[in-house]
Amino acid sequence: MKIATWNVNSLKVRMLHLLGWLDTDPPDIVCLQETKIDDPKFPAAQIEDAGFHVVYSGQKTYNGVAIVSREPVAETVNGIPDFADEQKRVIAATFGSARVVNAYVPNGQSVVSDKYRYKLDWLGAFTRWLEQELERYPELAVVGDFNIAPESRDVHDPKAWEGQVLCSDAEREAFNGLLGLGLVDSFRLFEQPEKSYTWWDYRLNAFKRGMGVRIDHILLSPALAKRCNSVSILKDIRAQERPSDHAPVVADISGK
Repeated sequence: MKIATWNVNSLKVRMLHLLGWLDTDPPDIVCLQETKIDDPKFPAAQIEDAGFHVVYSGQKTYNGVAIVSREPVAETVNGIPDFADEQKRVIAATFGSARVVNAYVPNGQSVVSDKYRYKLDWLGAFTRWLEQELERYPELAVVGDFNIAPESRDVHDPKAWEGQVLCSDAEREAFNGLLGLGLVDSFRLFEQPEKSYTWWDYRLNAFKRGMGVRIDHILLSPALAKRCNSVSILKDIRAQERPSDHAPVVADISGK
């Protein structure tokens, strides 16, 4: 089973990229963030015509999440239960014995912004809910754009990013709180190239200059982590014409 996460930064703009990927080397499950499409206009028919199933939760212009899969989904949940939030940032679904949670964590804007406080509150609610999900689903994958670079090696210029949003101590503590539940940062299960990033600003020619950060993650429960064979970043998709500013991340997981 291959599970992928990709912040598409507008599915309408990146639809041909997605369909091309699904046609050539598709994962079994693709979790999308920042679809930026409200549900009545979601292009479900195009995805289904390509031979895939899809569930989604979206809004106009901002946010939005979706799960594209080879197999039908079950037990879907939109949003974090018991956390009032109008923003469409979470969708979860079950595939056999595996539970997949797809999240678009708030950016936070800056450490002095009200949006930063919202981000930390959101992460607190998310962590409490995932603790319950782990009890229900031993095979749990939590994937998405976390808007957190966990360590200095996940940032092209740690000194410049020190204390800034995406890299602040409080955000990293929240990320470590997820790991404290027993989840594993699957990318770090394997030896990886230096300067491995998943997001590059459109400005300053950042992609070609290698000025990125690793903020897109696939966290796995121990039951899935022990069956994970590899995790890779698909930089070739980021290099396409009119790309998202994020590259997909893919985890290859063996069957039982």
